[in-house]
Amino acid sequence: QVQLVESGGGLVQAGGSLRLSCAASGRTFSTKAMGWFRQGPGKVREFVAAMYWTVDNADYAEAVKGRFTISRDLAKNTAYLQMNSLKPEDTAVYYCAAAWTSDVSVRLRDYGYWGQGTQVTVSS
Repeated sequence: QVQLVESGGGLVQAGGSLRLSCAASGRTFSTKAMGWFRQGPGKVREFVAAMYWTVDNADYAEAVKGRFTISRDLAKNTAYLQMNSLKPEDTAVYYCAAAWTSDVSVRLRDYGYWGQGTQVTVSS
């Protein structure tokens, strides 16, 4: 079993940065791929980024490539999403998720554990 708690959201001006954290509990955390998803107002939840052990196998949505970086600290059981050059269209509730397996995936159905979400609002 894995439990996830996000933090670090807030209000930021366009062009600014935020770092989201996802604290995980559970002994199997290190065996699972981690992902970040977001859901904007009136939109469906969408993939943002995911990784397994190293950033070498990280995957990103086209809309965030070059601006967002996913990472994880296994010693701290924590995953991160560094968000730079934020845009108003990045406004959403951001969720971290742990996959059923170690496979990095962009599909929601491959993730069995979800945090409660943290709000990110980018003003223009």
